[in-house]
Amino acid sequence: MPDPMAPPTPPVPLEALLAREDLGLRRVAGPDDPGTVVHWAQTSEMADPYPYLLGGELLLSAGVHIPEGAGAGYFDAYVSRIVAAGGAALGFGLAPVHEKVPTALAEACEMRGLPLLEVPPGVTFSGVARAVWQLMAQARTAELRRVTEAQQGLATAAARPDPVRPVLHQLAQRLGGWAVLYAPDTTEVAHAGTAPPPQARAALTALAGVVRPVPRPAAGSSASSVATGVPPREQGREQGKAGGGGGGGPAAPAEPEAGRTTSDRPRPTPAGEGGPATAPKPEAGRVPGDRRPVAPPASPAPASASDTAAGSHLATYALGSGNGFVLGVASPHRNPGDHTIASVGAALLSLLTGRQPSGAAARSSALVRLLLGTPPEDVVPLLGAERWHVVHARPDGPTGPDPLAVSALGTALGSDLVDPSGEAVRVLVPAGRPVGPLPGWTLGVSPAAPPDWPAADTRAARALARARATRVPLVRHGDRPALTDLVPPPDADAHARALLAPIADAPALTDTLRTWLSLHGSWDRTAVALSVHRNTVRQRIARCAALLAADLDDPDVRMELWFALRRT
Repeated sequence: MPDPMAPPTPPVPLEALLAREDLGLRRVAGPDDPGTVVHWAQTSEMADPYPYLLGGELLLSAGVHIPEGAGAGYFDAYVSRIVAAGGAALGFGLAPVHEKVPTALAEACEMRGLPLLEVPPGVTFSGVARAVWQLMAQARTAELRRVTEAQQGLATAAARPDPVRPVLHQLAQRLGGWAVLYAPDTTEVAHAGTAPPPQARAALTALAGVVRPVPRPAAGSSASSVATGVPPREQGREQGKAGGGGGGGPAAPAEPEAGRTTSDRPRPTPAGEGGPATAPKPEAGRVPGDRRPVAPPASPAPASASDTAAGSHLATYALGSGNGFVLGVASPHRNPGDHTIASVGAALLSLLTGRQPSGAAARSSALVRLLLGTPPEDVVPLLGAERWHVVHARPDGPTGPDPLAVSALGTALGSDLVDPSGEAVRVLVPAGRPVGPLPGWTLGVSPAAPPDWPAADTRAARALARARATRVPLVRHGDRPALTDLVPPPDADAHARALLAPIADAPALTDTLRTWLSLHGSWDRTAVALSVHRNTVRQRIARCAALLAADLDDPDVRMELWFALRRT
């Protein structure tokens, strides 16, 4: 299947092929319809080419298969099989087998409505095929340029103030028709362009009611939202079919396929008929008479549907934001790149109509509210989580974190709430995202609800110091109830202040004592954690012992001091 986001190769108008002077092709029979298109050229000398045609071909033959004395019955059967296979036209080469086009063949093509072209002597069939591919390449280049320009216009429109209407205006202009945004109840919220006839407008509204960004329905349920492709041989025929898919990014009605199985045969489809979207048979997954193999279930994609009514091509797209809005487009002509253009418009509108503000806008709003005095617990809903991890991180190398490493750290932790100031990088990570060891970093983690963020920040810093001292990649501060929770907080705070009063005015002594106790009295590890010399640690601990008048080798004294230090 072709890439749904790239416009397929457009077919070649038969008139463009006839206009090539280097080929000198001449129409000798069949309808003179400017809408006749060719998808490829195929050479065959089979008396019955039906099993070998895919549909949409310019079949080339020199008449080698024609038996001597063949009558009108032979030619009628031959042409009827080409028409049944969906052939677009027949090219008959003159010389060396036949000097002119058999009259009975021309009559059969005229009766069956198959264009018959005369290929003059000296013009090879490979030259005709090459001309077809050259015209297709030119058409594809032009279509890609049109799609690119449309994407740029849509992106520019999306950046304007009140962008929904500018995006709809660009869609309508690029598709040459009408674009409308439907509310969940299918009322028109905004529209732009030239509205289709009332019958087509009503059909488009009805089509908007059958698409929703939900998973593909199970067998036996309505398949109105299952997108169906239009095979090459049926291009230009207006069909009343609907299509769609599941929830995800934008999708649209499938473009004509690049190729089909030899068992696929054309289905009679009335031209110009509209009406409600019709669903394939649930048990077969397709319309009656279609003998193509059933395709595997498509990957999840937003629902979409297509239809034709009153000469207008209709399509609807359920926007992926999940708020029930639907984009509808109607145009008098359907070009190969229209699917891509409409898909880009649907993607932009999905972002523009989303319920929640963007991450940057939410964070900006949260910051403003905090600065204006709003309690942290009231701001957290803007950030999307109730509980968080406070992470302190330091790179393992001798230098501090550079901006690129800080950005990579935030990406690895799944958060852009990153503060790179200081020796350690601080990150707020939603509790739903696991925090594990990261190569090249040493982490300290402390869980906390918003009111406890400042205390969690202190605990995360201590966990980082312990991780660096013990040379492990990550240390988590435990959040289970501790023995200290059994003492009423006011009593515990009063005891801690009284016990630590002799060293309260010396932060260096307090931090050194806390780190030394947490590392079981290890001089070397404490020195590493504090980035000082081990002799400095010894001097500070001795000073603490003197000021506190305590024997720091006594485990009971250590336990009491640790209890007090945890309250500060």
